[in-house]
Amino acid sequence: MRAIKLEEALKIIHETFAEAARRNAYPLTAVLLDAGGRVKAALKQDGASLLRFEVSYGKAYGSLALGRQSRLVLQKAKDKPLFMESFNELADGPMFLEGGGQLIRDAEGEVVGAIGITGDTNEVDDLCAIAGIRAAGFKTDDDFGEDEMRRLNIKRGPPIEDPQKAAASKPADRLPRRA
Repeated sequence: MRAIKLEEALKIIHETFAEAARRNAYPLTAVLLDAGGRVKAALKQDGASLLRFEVSYGKAYGSLALGRQSRLVLQKAKDKPLFMESFNELADGPMFLEGGGQLIRDAEGEVVGAIGITGDTNEVDDLCAIAGIRAAGFKTDDDFGEDEMRRLNIKRGPPIEDPQKAAASKPADRLPRRA
């Protein structure tokens, strides 16, 4: 098993934060776990609120524990609540059931870690994490074709809707206001 290096983990987080800046996102917190579920790196942007580390950790841990993006862990909890209740009892760490957790894969598809992001909407958290992973030279589950998905046992959900693109397609008088 290939271990993710500290410099790679930090690059993923810094690139995630760079994407957040491009998106004018709220302050984010990022926790990156190695493939064994241990914290490799964690950073919290200025202005990020309390408990963001724990939320980010839970998103990354849930992704590793079930081998899928955290938004699909949430879907699994909705589809099979008894399974998830039992699974949580077995878990070595807390799982936070929301989007924003992504597996980090090497070029061959081996999972080398996971990152959990929180601070903005689930979609923005996911998009920032994906951008950070790719900018650092790694892959996400969405970067593999159908044949590779079967070989790697990748579970893929529907595409993530980019809130900025959705807002751009709405008439200006119907745009939601940010709180």
